[in-house]
Amino acid sequence: MSQGRLPKTVLQLLPVLVLAGVSLAAWAAWLGWDQHHDVQPDGTTTGPYEAWQVIGLVLTLLVPVYWAASRHHVAGAVRGTTLGLTVAAYYDWSDDASGLFMVGVSMVLVGSLAVTAAVSAVIARVKGDGQRIGA
Repeated sequence: MSQGRLPKTVLQLLPVLVLAGVSLAAWAAWLGWDQHHDVQPDGTTTGPYEAWQVIGLVLTLLVPVYWAASRHHVAGAVRGTTLGLTVAAYYDWSDDASGLFMVGVSMVLVGSLAVTAAVSAVIARVKGDGQRIGA
């Protein structure tokens, strides 16, 4: 391994690690503290999250995704956000006795991958200055 290759690899991993850390922290701030299901008067249960919590998480993550994608780190934005949200969901839901938590974790993985990829591509295209997306 050449000496010049290590810094480039580290620089390529930096957006992934930063976005993963921010996504984990945002999950903890918006969703991590709400762990109980609400029982409605008719006996049905909802939750544990309210819509405003999920909307807050999404809006919060738009800022770092915009930052990375506008600097042509589309792959880092997508991988980091997806990694952070998937790990957070796994950690948060892994104590589910039904064993179905992996269905939810898989949905978080696929959904965050698709949405973050689309949003990042649009941001990079709009902010583009003639450079290739993902370069």
